[in-house]
Amino acid sequence: MVDVGQQIAALPMRWKKDGTFQVLMVTSRDTGRWIMPKGWTMDGKKPWAAAEIEALEEAGAVGYIGREVIGTYSYKKKLEDGSSLKCHVDVYPMVVEHLKRNWKERGERKRRWFTAKSAAKRVNEPKLAKLLKSLSKKPGKQPAIREFLKAS
Repeated sequence: MVDVGQQIAALPMRWKKDGTFQVLMVTSRDTGRWIMPKGWTMDGKKPWAAAEIEALEEAGAVGYIGREVIGTYSYKKKLEDGSSLKCHVDVYPMVVEHLKRNWKERGERKRRWFTAKSAAKRVNEPKLAKLLKSLSKKPGKQPAIREFLKAS
């Protein structure tokens, strides 16, 4: 049997005043490639609450997190011993209210707003790229995001 890791991610998003939809990406600590804030599930925390904590720690993002998964993707995580573990990641939408100037991993990562289409070109995971591309056209019309926006 092959072990599979279960992770959670926040997809921090905003709409600019001109209506442009953007997603916030951070760099990974090891390779510096662009990723979403993500991490392991946390004991005693609902998965969306853990995703919200990751967004705060990795990107300094504060806002409203959705409780419904808007997509999933898989990737191979390199472990400290050099081996790798296949991880499934559940993605939760998050509307960002503001970004903190100082946050836990500020010295370890960069953060940047991208259009969904631009973010899709920068990620390595095909299913994540597909999710981001699907958000580049009328993200507010997507059922999971529409329900989340109504509730927030």
